[in-house]
Amino acid sequence: MDCGNHTSVTEFILLGIAHTRGLQTMLLLLFLAFYLFALLGNLLILLAILASSTLRTPMYFFLGNLSVFDILFPSVNTPKMMGVLLGQGRGISFQGCACQVFFYHALGCTECFLYTVKAYDRFAAICRPLRYAAMVSARLCTCLAVGTWLGGCVHGCVLTLLTFRLPYCGPNEVDSFFCDIPAVLRLARADTSLVQTVSITNVGAVSLTCFLLVLTSYTRIAVSILHIRSSEGRRRAFSTCSAHLTSVLFFYGLVIVVYLRPASSPWLDAAVQVFNNVVTPSLNPLIYSLRNKEVKSALRKVLTPVAQPLGDKD
Repeated sequence: MDCGNHTSVTEFILLGIAHTRGLQTMLLLLFLAFYLFALLGNLLILLAILASSTLRTPMYFFLGNLSVFDILFPSVNTPKMMGVLLGQGRGISFQGCACQVFFYHALGCTECFLYTVKAYDRFAAICRPLRYAAMVSARLCTCLAVGTWLGGCVHGCVLTLLTFRLPYCGPNEVDSFFCDIPAVLRLARADTSLVQTVSITNVGAVSLTCFLLVLTSYTRIAVSILHIRSSEGRRRAFSTCSAHLTSVLFFYGLVIVVYLRPASSPWLDAAVQVFNNVVTPSLNPLIYSLRNKEVKSALRKVLTPVAQPLGDKD
């Protein structure tokens, strides 16, 4: 079905976050703080990994990939959202909307793959320590990293092409603060059941498969930790997994709330999406650095040359 005598939509209007009238300034400052913290925190971790010879291991290689993700992911939607709060207009071009959908789902899928790969790395380190170097070689790490990013791009391409090949002839108001598939499909002048089925199946299949692989890895890890005789050994083994496990729980908890719960609440959906888009990327630097002595030591080495000139000026 095409638009017939109607004009195809060239611009969408983002309606923003529901029930926030009068809170624009407070929300803008809050989102700006989280966004800057996400950029700065993840950039520092990435620089620490690149600069420190002690962090040239598979675990920190994948942490570096996660830091790149946490820099890119909030940058997909947050700048536009802050522009809307500043009163710079709610309009977004058709192409811009398609780009938001692509990068949102491509990066979301990449994150899912990264957590799965990191779970495999922890499984190999704890359950197969003598074979760890062979199981997680530099070549395999590179192949897995490239595969996660390419897999995410393929996932994003499929969903974006299916969504935006439909005719959009008006209305053009997206009931959200960014373009996502469910909000955009409501505006299509065609049967969207196929796209909805494919998107839900695709997102669900990727998330469920990755979750089962992570669950399998951590089940094996838990069994191995329980077989460690010394309490100090068990504590050290658990500490190497605690940061990743915390991030996984955040990630899949949000996926369940957004995509798998039966009832829909616009306010709760917006709150969860804001937390996923803005807050979570700023939490990962804290999660991975507060309890990790090696990362904290590398961060000090990165920050010391910056702090010394400031101290000399005083």
